[in-house]
Amino acid sequence: MTAVQSPPAPPTAIKRPRVVARTGLYAVLAANVAVVTYFFTQAGFASNTLIVLGRLAGLYGALLMAFQLVLVARLPWLDRRIGMDRLTSWHRWTGFGILFTLLAHAVFIVFGYAESSDLDPVNQLVDLAETVEGVLRAIVALAIIIVVGAVSGRYARRRLAYETWHFIHLYTYVAVVLAFTHQVAVGTTFTSSSVATSYWYGVWGVALGSVIVGRLVLPLWRNWRHQLRVTAVVPESDNVVSIYMSGRDLDRMPARAGQFFLWRFLTPDRWWQANPFSLSAAPDGRTLRLTAKAAGAGSAALRHVKVGTRVFAEGPYGAFTAMHRTRPEAVLIAGGVGVTPIRALLEELHGHAVVIYRVSSDRDAVLYDELRDLALAKGAELHLVTGPPVPDKLAPGELARMVPDIADRDVFLCGPPPMMNAVLGSLRELNVPKPQIHFERFSLAG
Repeated sequence: MTAVQSPPAPPTAIKRPRVVARTGLYAVLAANVAVVTYFFTQAGFASNTLIVLGRLAGLYGALLMAFQLVLVARLPWLDRRIGMDRLTSWHRWTGFGILFTLLAHAVFIVFGYAESSDLDPVNQLVDLAETVEGVLRAIVALAIIIVVGAVSGRYARRRLAYETWHFIHLYTYVAVVLAFTHQVAVGTTFTSSSVATSYWYGVWGVALGSVIVGRLVLPLWRNWRHQLRVTAVVPESDNVVSIYMSGRDLDRMPARAGQFFLWRFLTPDRWWQANPFSLSAAPDGRTLRLTAKAAGAGSAALRHVKVGTRVFAEGPYGAFTAMHRTRPEAVLIAGGVGVTPIRALLEELHGHAVVIYRVSSDRDAVLYDELRDLALAKGAELHLVTGPPVPDKLAPGELARMVPDIADRDVFLCGPPPMMNAVLGSLRELNVPKPQIHFERFSLAG
């Protein structure tokens, strides 16, 4: 362990970029809710209260659908400030909001029209589907959204392979198109006003354009530009391997220590698999490196990738970077293979740092030699904590002993979920302010 201190660097000039981005998103959504409400009132009200409520619920549900597209677009500006894991969490809850508002729309509309006719709700729904343009498309869209909502529940999600869940989610785009065409065809709010119609096309143009740019154009452009290829495959232990890549103009790739990519190795048996792995070294403009532990067939096969293999990398993604620093000094806590982004961050961070590396045994301490050398070069403290999970060696008392001033530092945390949850609890007990705690979970929005 080294304890030579380097002069602390000042905190970043832009503080709390996550708050800025989150506030901006909420403000945009609130402004559009106000605009939609204004156009709705300008179009006039139906005589039936249920129909009024149904139309308003449909408008808000459609607006949430457009907002949902922005959340899953993987736009770099939002992703670097908020993080894909938090955007995915918002995406999930927004999805349930869409489901409930569109269900309310369907129920209020059907019962509202049934109240004005001599038909029961079921026959009224059939009559609307047969006589009103776009209603059948809307029914199909709602059915798709119900199915997607069902498989997104925690019980179903845990029992589905990611590929299956993702494939089902792709049908959401079909629902979006069907719902949009239904709304512009029969929505009185937009059919009665050319300004409202132009506004609605603008909202959806921005939302769909965001998806096309973030999910298609940017990945294709960056991979065409950088032409990544494997240059070395280095086993770090029996079940951990590092892969080095080089390419063109890597000094112009907007990647930072702590971020991750979705990696596709373009071989006949692997091109269709995309796996999220963090950079295990800070980008230097010449090479990129990932370090992965064999946790399944896909990651286990990485040690057999051949030098020269083309790599398609989507990203960089993630807000687990020094961009979010609020203090000049930091604590970096890693568990197991979660050391990979921590090692990269240590390379980039300025100011005094304390690194705590939690593993079961010395032989599990992947990249420890690199961490030790980096700590020595940067004047950081390095603690290797070994042993079984119980007793908790990262309990509040233990953390306070290793880092007495932990409440005055930024804390960067990465490791297995149980360890991260335990450490987050310890940090709360130590009264570390929430804005100073930085962590990210691998969570992909479909």
